Amino acid sequence: MEEGFRLWANPSSPHAEGRKAKAALEDARERVKRALGWQGEVIFTSGASEALAIGLGRAKVERRLASAVEHDAVFRAAPDPEVLPVRGGAIDAEALGGGERAIAAVQHVNSETGTCLLRDGDGLLRQVREAGGLLLSDCAQSAGKLALPDADMAVVSAHKFGGPIGVGALLVRDFAMLEPTGGHERGYRQGTENLAGAMGMAAALEAGGIASWRTSEAQRTDFAAALAGERIAPGLQTSHIVAIAHPSLSAQALLIRLDALGFAVSAGSACSSGTLKKSRVLEGFGVPDDVAARTIRISLGWNTTPEHLERFAEAWTALG
Repeated sequence: MEEGFRLWANPSSPHAEGRKAKAALEDARERVKRALGWQGEVIFTSGASEALAIGLGRAKVERRLASAVEHDAVFRAAPDPEVLPVRGGAIDAEALGGGERAIAAVQHVNSETGTCLLRDGDGLLRQVREAGGLLLSDCAQSAGKLALPDADMAVVSAHKFGGPIGVGALLVRDFAMLEPTGGHERGYRQGTENLAGAMGMAAALEAGGIASWRTSEAQRTDFAAALAGERIAPGLQTSHIVAIAHPSLSAQALLIRLDALGFAVSAGSACSSGTLKKSRVLEGFGVPDDVAARTIRISLGWNTTPEHLERFAEAWTALG
């Protein structure tokens, strides 16, 4: 990022300094594509929310669908979509239906429960494409941790894998899937590109992903299994997000007490965890109201250590 800040010029400017910044931006774009194994195009954005707004708002389709457990940003980007229900931790593909050309938004990994909603061979992608539609996957919680799904569009956010806050990307198979608006990023995004952020994003992806984390897959799995309480684990689970209901304490009480002990956890998604409403995601997964009211989300990351896991397990037990 320091290198990017030194290239203090608009990458779209035709002068020498602008061309130098443009070359660095394009290098970062290629590095992101290579690190993620993406064969299509990359549109740099200010984060996942903007990427969703571009993908869902400007896709060349007539219908918009979203799974019942998508992040709130999906429903802001596509108000009143047709909702795909979730049964047993998996998308009810039969609800895709027919009709006009559609784009379906389905998370790769759910941000509140860690459930993997898109899996190789589950038939969802095939059904969407057989109907002539597009699949957009919110990969904010999986990029840098799992191989991306074979979607038509994917959304990533740099700070979810140790990169800077304020930069992300919409990955799209072909620009022809989107209506252009003019401006930057080949005409698909307004606003000057965040060069330093894009370079930091590429560097974070190249740092090694989940394989370079300080905790192992086995340590993370054992940690989740050792916590006393009801594990909210619908469907196939990843190891870096744990949703668990305390036997007696409310989610708000848990947040306050754990924060006092030095642990940062969430009730629902971080952007809505200050509310007292039941999580729409947990409702979509069919979690009973009384259990949802006692459920918190524990997210593990690149800087989580085995000692952190041990300390949290002890603190959780001491809560009674």
